[in-house]
Amino acid sequence: MRVMAIDYGDARTGIAVSDLTNTLAGDAFVIPGYRPEPVAEAIAREAKVRNVGTLVLGYPRNMDGTLGPRAEKCREFASLLEAVSKLPVVLWDERRTTVDAHRILSANGKRTVHHRKNVDAVAACLILEGYLAGLSSSGR
Repeated sequence: MRVMAIDYGDARTGIAVSDLTNTLAGDAFVIPGYRPEPVAEAIAREAKVRNVGTLVLGYPRNMDGTLGPRAEKCREFASLLEAVSKLPVVLWDERRTTVDAHRILSANGKRTVHHRKNVDAVAACLILEGYLAGLSSSGR
């Protein structure tokens, strides 16, 4: 079963899906929307079509490790997502993923004005890569 990483946002949600071997990000895209219920339903549909067994939701922590209001919003979304998709949801520390995603896009010649439509998908790929690396190092 594949793994799907999610970078939950206010206007767009980035999605990255692993390849069949759970080694690499095989697909990345964005789901537009700001209301949690339709976004969760769209994620559940995509997970079913792509044979996903685990959802990994980026969990925003402050740089000092504390949790802020955005983390609580993600925790609530995780509960909704678990109920709608019937899949386990893993909260994954996503510190710096958006910053790193902007850096990657800039390094590849994308103008800052065009980052908005891609940055969430790239951030989801970074979440997925971190999670898969953690699985690999733990021997799973």
